[in-house]
Amino acid sequence: MCRHLGWLGAPVSVSSLVLDPPNGLLVQSYAPRRQKHGLMNADGWGVGFFDGDVARRWRSAAPLWGDASFASVAPALRSGCVVAAVRSASIGMPIEPSAAAPFTDGRWLLSHNGLVDRGALALTADVLRRAESTCDSAQLAALIFDRGLDALADTIVEVGNADPDARLNVLAADGSRLLATTWGDTLSLLRRDDGVVLASEPYDDDPRWQDLPDRHLVEVGAAGVELIPLKGSA
Repeated sequence: MCRHLGWLGAPVSVSSLVLDPPNGLLVQSYAPRRQKHGLMNADGWGVGFFDGDVARRWRSAAPLWGDASFASVAPALRSGCVVAAVRSASIGMPIEPSAAAPFTDGRWLLSHNGLVDRGALALTADVLRRAESTCDSAQLAALIFDRGLDALADTIVEVGNADPDARLNVLAADGSRLLATTWGDTLSLLRRDDGVVLASEPYDDDPRWQDLPDRHLVEVGAAGVELIPLKGSA
């Protein structure tokens, strides 16, 4: 399992989202409060953000708490759209920077919090070649990128029905939209005056945090927040 976070709103520092909150991803890397599977997230981390229209990433296979260079730079990195994650690798999955979210197709940044049988993805050879890693999350990302993010809901339902044990919380952003699915794990929403946060678990005790129901698609954009049931799920 993993913990992830997305931001869409006014430009803010990456540090203010990831490192500074009292229960942010830094703390969730060693002491998550709501994680159902695994005790910590020490198998890597990644931060992606949009610099204008360009998606940029910083990923590592080391624990987030030990990266002093990122801690020194994160306060200076500012963006209006961020996707970040800390990783707990599933058994048998590689621990390498390319296996850490967020993944990208050049336009979208995508994180997967969960587990999926790679055989249930039924990837073509071409899609498999485009996966950034052999891990399940990277292969799921490659499938979603191939199908297109506008088909995210249908893709998640199809994969979930093919693998009933899958956990498919996906979080993706393209600079102007956040998309997320809840399927088997927690996701919370925070509406701030300057933007919206989606996160596996709240990074503080602000009473405005809202827990989102399972098996839903969440879309955050210029029109606000929309919560849509995933049709066809069992």
